[in-house]
Amino acid sequence: MDEEITIINQNTRNEKIKNFFINNKKNLIISIFSILILIFCYFAYEEFQTKKKVKISNNYNILSLSFIEENKLEVKNEMIKIINKKDRTYSPLALYFIIDNNIITSPNEINRLFDVILNISKLDDEIKNLIIYKKALFNSDFETENNLLKILNPVLNSNSIWKSHALYLMAEFFLNRNEKQKAKEFFEKILILDNSNPNIKLESQKRIKKNFSE
Repeated sequence: MDEEITIINQNTRNEKIKNFFINNKKNLIISIFSILILIFCYFAYEEFQTKKKVKISNNYNILSLSFIEENKLEVKNEMIKIINKKDRTYSPLALYFIIDNNIITSPNEINRLFDVILNISKLDDEIKNLIIYKKALFNSDFETENNLLKILNPVLNSNSIWKSHALYLMAEFFLNRNEKQKAKEFFEKILILDNSNPNIKLESQKRIKKNFSE
């Protein structure tokens, strides 16, 4: 008797499953088709992004290797295009190339390009902190104390590996302005920082010994 009940229950369950597939055949086909479309789109997008990055990479390498004074304007325009593509690797490299080769000398234009890069989505935190530091380094020759600190604040208020670099930049900034007390405070912060760069820490010790020893 129990065996018959089990068989009946199994048949009933199988019938329900069969009816479910029959009644929802259209929706199931649409769902499967939608999933396949999503998978295809994902791989197509990844392929597109890979090809896009390779194209940007090739363009950057050609521009940097072929740069001469005579094609300065062309290189400038093409490097700006790379920056505006907001690629996490080659947009920063394009800006550094522009700065290192004095292709653009306008501080306002350079700072605008820095801001383009800092607004790249999903930028690694430490890469972003490095870019902030480089922006401050670029501005350190002509900016005021308040503006320089404003640029560096995200790094100075973090535990970034670039914090000791930022502190050293501010210390040198004040030392060059003969504001020795402020400079000393920043050098001393480097010495007590847990993750100070060893070379930066050593240079800070030398600076303190040279400039503040009585």
